[in-house]
Amino acid sequence: MRAKKSFGQHFLTNEDIARRIADSLQLTDGPNNVLEVGPGKGMLTKYLLEKDFSLKCVEADTDMVDYLNANYPALHGKIISEDFLKLDLGSVFPTGASDRQPFCIIGNFPYNISSQIVFKMVEHRSLVPQLVGMFQKEMAERIVAPSGGKDYGVISVLTQAFYDGKYLFSVGNRNFNPPPKVLSGVIRLQRKTAALGCDEAMFRKVVKQAFSQRRKMLRNTMKPFFEQRPAVLEEAFFTQRPEVLSVAEFVGLTNRVMGD
Repeated sequence: MRAKKSFGQHFLTNEDIARRIADSLQLTDGPNNVLEVGPGKGMLTKYLLEKDFSLKCVEADTDMVDYLNANYPALHGKIISEDFLKLDLGSVFPTGASDRQPFCIIGNFPYNISSQIVFKMVEHRSLVPQLVGMFQKEMAERIVAPSGGKDYGVISVLTQAFYDGKYLFSVGNRNFNPPPKVLSGVIRLQRKTAALGCDEAMFRKVVKQAFSQRRKMLRNTMKPFFEQRPAVLEEAFFTQRPEVLSVAEFVGLTNRVMGD
């Protein structure tokens, strides 16, 4: 069972790291439903099966699905042979026509789709209270980066608007077969309870526009939003660059755009 480049596969070989990742999922209340994304040959899966989780797996590689079914009888009927990015998340743990149980997401994510996994989680955050995942280290740091640094960007703001993030630990490339060319990092994202405080669709537009030219001041990048009120851009606030703005300040900026 060789790793396939087309699926971005790098199989984790370190048992201790697999156990640490499984232990990083902290379920405190509600259903104990867990969806593992991209289980591969089951290195992480075996430690998830030891826990009191209602576990399902989604795997796009049909060869890996056959392998899991052959080697993990406890997974029979619990493997979704599908691309996670195309999966209807509401169908994973259904309880009725309109009542869908929430679930946590965990996985050693394929690095080529890891940012898309995060954005899909944010889009369906009502179903996903927590995520624990291994990413390319650079991406992991970017997702949880605080404002004011070079790692802080669109994915940082759009994720942290709805989730509290924590970088847990790094993983060297010798812990994989084949070894990736980059280091890896494990993070945990915990859904926030507070509402965003502004129009979500406009918030996304504002954040993406602000970072479209991240080295320029807001008075330059925000011009399209204030064509009818150009004087607003003369305020001191708009001399800042997007990387120094907190999520709360982006919310405030969005409300200014909306005329509030």
